[in-house]
Amino acid sequence: MAAPSSFARFIEFISKGIVAVRHSGDAPRAPVYGTAPAIPVAKPQGMIPTLKMPTAKGWEGDHKPTAAAGLKVNAFARGLDHPRNMHVMPNGDVLVAESMGERGNPQSLFDHAMSATMQRARASGDSANRVTLLRDADRDGVAEESHAYIENVRQPFGIALVGDTLYVGASDALLAYPYEPGATKITTPGKKLMDLIPGGHWTRNLIVSKDGAKLYVAVGSLSNIGDAGMAAEENRACIFEYDIASGRSRIFAGGLRNPVGMAWEPEGGMLWTVVNERDGLGDETPPDYLTSVRDGGFYGWPFCYWDRVVDDRVPQDAAKVASALQPDYALGGHTASLGLCWLPEGTLPGFPAGMAIGQHGSWNRSKLSGYKLAFVAFENGKPVGMPREILTDFLSPDEKHSYGRPVGVALAADGAVLMADDVGDVIWRVTGA
Repeated sequence: MAAPSSFARFIEFISKGIVAVRHSGDAPRAPVYGTAPAIPVAKPQGMIPTLKMPTAKGWEGDHKPTAAAGLKVNAFARGLDHPRNMHVMPNGDVLVAESMGERGNPQSLFDHAMSATMQRARASGDSANRVTLLRDADRDGVAEESHAYIENVRQPFGIALVGDTLYVGASDALLAYPYEPGATKITTPGKKLMDLIPGGHWTRNLIVSKDGAKLYVAVGSLSNIGDAGMAAEENRACIFEYDIASGRSRIFAGGLRNPVGMAWEPEGGMLWTVVNERDGLGDETPPDYLTSVRDGGFYGWPFCYWDRVVDDRVPQDAAKVASALQPDYALGGHTASLGLCWLPEGTLPGFPAGMAIGQHGSWNRSKLSGYKLAFVAFENGKPVGMPREILTDFLSPDEKHSYGRPVGVALAADGAVLMADDVGDVIWRVTGA
């Protein structure tokens, strides 16, 4: 038998986590946070970002995340299949979207390395394509019932209820299902309301307007920085507004590379989102961010980032750069902030009103970031101060293993904070100690 090629050995080492692809311009840096971040100048670079990701390990025995002082955490549900996002129903049932990225068709050396790394980290593979219903009938903080509620949906993520209609954001469509309170399964096929483009950043989150008349649908970009041209990015990197009565849709805001979590801030009445920024410019350049979303707003992708800093890897559009809005709050580079939930004051002891953020964690920096349930306080409708931690220790100290990875965040009917963990296959529940 012929000896393995250097290419094959390299891919094998990547798949086992023995080596990482690191760009020479990367070096550990202090996280970039807040309303006025000092963002490092982009590193000298080509198109290849650092590639480093821990191997998915999961939780064993009684091992669990560490809760902040004054808080405690328990498993609301275990044994799920890559839980990503949640929606709490009026009767207290919790719907969980179980899905993951589909295996791609690698072309380049880096594609092969990235594909192997993502599979090792359980970030891609065979998707469950299911919405599961969890029920805690005795209200003891642990779900004793689990039901396959909706099946055979391509990568479900967003879930929203309006009246007697349940909406699901699949990677390829906005779907509507008849909702019956108390039922444990929907067998009626989903009605397609809106075609969406699968692939790339595939999560399609949903949130309902305060008056229940509209849905907002988050759609990420196909690529990092419009690598296949901007025609391939049409109707992507944006948040759509879908009018339920008329069935018409429009782009509400654009230039958002990968908006995922969405939440309403009650004082200002604004829609907020967390956005995953571009790769290949350094550990902290640019930071992911939390921002209010203005109707008609453009947030820079792919032409520029933060305060109109031009990305010279991209063919430029001066008018687009001039119109770009600056995000409100930096969350650190490559934290992969995915989940977002408004927490009213008093939800968690010692925490004011603000946003809870599920930070899935980086795969593309020399020192890993994220891997926590974070919190950003708000005053007068705006974020203030530095982030705080609600749950930590999802990552081993040597950064070789991830026990879990935070994703969606929701408020349970009893006021507890729920967080989906797609590597641990757990829904964690956080309350006062």
